[in-house]
Amino acid sequence: MDAKNQVLQVMQKEGIPLNAGKIAELANLERKVVDKAMAELKSADLIVSPRRCFWQAK
Repeated sequence: MDAKNQVLQVMQKEGIPLNAGKIAELANLERKVVDKAMAELKSADLIVSPRRCFWQAK
């Protein structure tokens, strides 16, 4: 599974807005990998930010 899918899966499983650091911890990925995956997910309009620095799956 690629990092983008791992990040999205963690967001869907948790069901609450998470910051990138927490996502990296839960997905067992490096922070820079999570940041890149989140940028791709944002551009694909698959995640939203309900408050600053916190993200969740649509």
